[in-house]
Amino acid sequence: MQSSAFTLSLTPFRKPFLHHLSVSSSSFISSFSSKANIINVDSSFSCSFLRQPATPSWPLSSSSSFKLPSDRFVPKAAAESASENRSSGGDVLLRALKLGALFGLWIIFNIYFNIYNKQVLKVYHFPITVTAVQFAVGAALVSFMWCSNLYKRPNLSGAQLAAILPLAVVHTLGNLFTNMSLGKVAVSFTHTIKAMEPFFSVILSAMFLREMPTALVIGSLVPIAGGVALASATEASFNWTGFWSAMASNLSNQSRNVLSKKLMVKEEESMDNITLFSIITVMSFLLTAPLTLIMEGFIFTPAYLHSAGLNVKQVYIRSLLAAFCFHAYQQVAYMILQWVSPVTHSVANCAKRVVVIVSSILFFRTPVSLVNAIGTVIALAGVFFYSRVTRTKPKTT
Repeated sequence: MQSSAFTLSLTPFRKPFLHHLSVSSSSFISSFSSKANIINVDSSFSCSFLRQPATPSWPLSSSSSFKLPSDRFVPKAAAESASENRSSGGDVLLRALKLGALFGLWIIFNIYFNIYNKQVLKVYHFPITVTAVQFAVGAALVSFMWCSNLYKRPNLSGAQLAAILPLAVVHTLGNLFTNMSLGKVAVSFTHTIKAMEPFFSVILSAMFLREMPTALVIGSLVPIAGGVALASATEASFNWTGFWSAMASNLSNQSRNVLSKKLMVKEEESMDNITLFSIITVMSFLLTAPLTLIMEGFIFTPAYLHSAGLNVKQVYIRSLLAAFCFHAYQQVAYMILQWVSPVTHSVANCAKRVVVIVSSILFFRTPVSLVNAIGTVIALAGVFFYSRVTRTKPKTT
């Protein structure tokens, strides 16, 4: 918004008129300011949305003594500026409320996904099938949004699909390995191990993107690795399958990010994040469906669940709720990424992981030793530090 400045030229007034004007120029300026309703907008939000309009400039002599009808003397430009500021201030507030609501939904959906998912995996030990169900629900939701025109259905070429396919493969593997880990160890421990994601991000970016990390970035990896090692050494539910599955999930997820930069920048610059996520979700379902039949068979039927001594209704409801929350929290995450910078998103993701760990410990009453808690805190503090220092542009060779 352009700031406005006004200059008032006053011609001498005749004495009869001056006889009725007895107020000083300072009173006029005060009256004008109150009528113009010039407001200041707080721009301390994540980025500057508005510039405060400049204070009107009045080149008046201090000896001037006059009075004009202030209720009628309101410069048009000042009135329009004040009106625009009020409208823009309301837009900033509305944006902040929407963004706060999205962050809240992101955390809530993530908490409930981990709770429902863990409840299912504790009694139903088939992570591939559980992953396929989650992608199936996600694909159904995406199809509904496309058919109902809530989102525009993309028109993709064969070359674009070929570029997206590797992303779908590593996305599928990342979620599959996460479910394998959640089925073997506590939710809190899985997310503590997943705090190692920055470690894999730095290595893969250096190997494939030639992005050399700064000294601060390398320094932030030390508490992450040390905290995870400390937490692993004292974890009551420690299991090597669960540990390596979570590590494989880290590798898969960060491979997806690297592939996004390496493959998609030139191939699909115009595709927004939500559309890309929707296409990947459908592809992931098409990948996991045959894999499930080959590896685990069709064992999600009521007859099989009943023969296994499981509560069919309970397993179905919790599986569907977990699948819905799984798709919802990832959808919201991509929506947030369109509103904030990657650094802000990374910091929020760190805070979200803390909430998920604490909530899962409280809900499942997971035993946590002092050393284990200290290790988790150190690892998460390292992640937070990493998310801050990544503002420094890496060296490219």
